[in-house]
Amino acid sequence: MAKRGRFIFDTNVIVSALLIKTSVARRALDKGREKGNILLSLETIEELHDTLSHPAFDHYIDEEDRIKFATLLIREALLVEITEHVVECRDPKDDKFLELAVNGKADVIVSGDEDLQVLNPFRKIPILSPREFLESDL
Repeated sequence: MAKRGRFIFDTNVIVSALLIKTSVARRALDKGREKGNILLSLETIEELHDTLSHPAFDHYIDEEDRIKFATLLIREALLVEITEHVVECRDPKDDKFLELAVNGKADVIVSGDEDLQVLNPFRKIPILSPREFLESDL
């Protein structure tokens, strides 16, 4: 049996996947769910919750659907406890994804964020855009 991957998707990719069901981000997230496990930490869940709670999203998708999407994602994900802290990203708000990668022994981080992309690879963990992840053999 093939090893299941351990994947991290940044908040922007997850939100894009929710808002546009035919997007590259959605297909990448679906691939991650099919091929392995999505890793989350309390910090990344909190950021996702705060982002999806923003009233600006009411114009695009109702709150109940946002809650259902997030709940399902969290239920399916592997929750990783952060014991090793990382302070290496030029945007300190993105360090939580690097911490998750290190603590969760991630195979890849999926992000279009340039602040994360410039670190590719981070401690031998590839940081791929959603399109690069889709095109990869992972």
